[in-house]
Amino acid sequence: MKYAIVVGDGMGDYAYDELNGQTLLEYARTPHLDRLAQRSTVGLVETIPAGLPPGSDVGNLTLMGYDPQRYYTGRAPLEAAAQGITLNQRDLAIRCNLVTLGDNFSVMRDYSAGHIPTEEARGLIAKLQQALGGNGLEFYPGVSYRHLLIWRDAPIAPERASLTPPHEIPDQPISQYLPQGEGSERFRALIERSWEVLRGAHPTANSIWLWGAGRSPQMPTLYERYRLTGSVISAVDLIKGLGVYAGLRVINVPGATGYLDTNYAGKVQHALDSLSEGDLVYLHIEAPDECGHQGRLDLKLRAIEDFDSKVIGPLVAGLQERFGDFALLVTTDHYTPVRERVHRAAPVPFLIFRSKAQSSNGARGFHERAAAATGLKITPGHRLLDKLLAGL
Repeated sequence: MKYAIVVGDGMGDYAYDELNGQTLLEYARTPHLDRLAQRSTVGLVETIPAGLPPGSDVGNLTLMGYDPQRYYTGRAPLEAAAQGITLNQRDLAIRCNLVTLGDNFSVMRDYSAGHIPTEEARGLIAKLQQALGGNGLEFYPGVSYRHLLIWRDAPIAPERASLTPPHEIPDQPISQYLPQGEGSERFRALIERSWEVLRGAHPTANSIWLWGAGRSPQMPTLYERYRLTGSVISAVDLIKGLGVYAGLRVINVPGATGYLDTNYAGKVQHALDSLSEGDLVYLHIEAPDECGHQGRLDLKLRAIEDFDSKVIGPLVAGLQERFGDFALLVTTDHYTPVRERVHRAAPVPFLIFRSKAQSSNGARGFHERAAAATGLKITPGHRLLDKLLAGL
């Protein structure tokens, strides 16, 4: 038996008058997902436990079968693992976005600095390391706007620091969202000094923004828990880092960007190839989330339709041709509503399709309303993986 988990990041959303009162998943042309739903078990899963931030870190930790209330320590240490950065017990990893601040360092104009190209970003991170690094501070380049700051032997408790994700404050004045709590003076100083270093150095990236701080989590691997081997495929360091802690092999696909221009075909091909060597593949698609943050109905619709036509369709065809006996879980990690442009916690739709034991619990399509109508809800959400492996 082969297992494939496919996550469309941030696909969950609300109904819109512009879409005839439907959600984006409901309105979008998704023939492959809808056909699967009619032969699958469909329901809702609670990916974000009460009291935890509604982000991809918590949501995907849940979908990998880990209880976030037990294992979640912050986003940045997961990304550090993806980059091969070793964290000692007292080291603090901090997510370091390149951002666009407007109105003379007062408004969050763009959490992604216009989706700055990776090579341009690397030069800016090197500039920051030269100007601000040292004395226990290390800047590490990532992909596009996503980078890391490591604070070695940090004398603070990260849970006592208040660091707001920049994608949660689009076009908002930053004054009330600057770091607070333990370490806030140093965090604020770094952000302010980065503005001095970067202003005028790039057309869009004129500051950093620090958030997602945490220390290295202690997690059992999926092999230790289930005797499963497998791989993770994503353009996003966060998901790759989760895979590292879960004991999965990280596959880096050329041309994987985390946006609409990503190499969908390459990701599907690598997913299929990886299953020839392992039991499970975790395939993550970032584009719907990015388009939700941009507040673009048209682009998020395109991202969802690409997810259906360029990922689900060819993946299912390849699974049927190459393996025959497989189980497929398709879901999302959280809502990223276009009209709000931020993450929201809400039960999200999922489907589980089994090639040798097809079933239906009445869903006529894959979307929020159809999933709710089945009456099936998995909570706590980390038990969904058990359901996939045991046969829901």
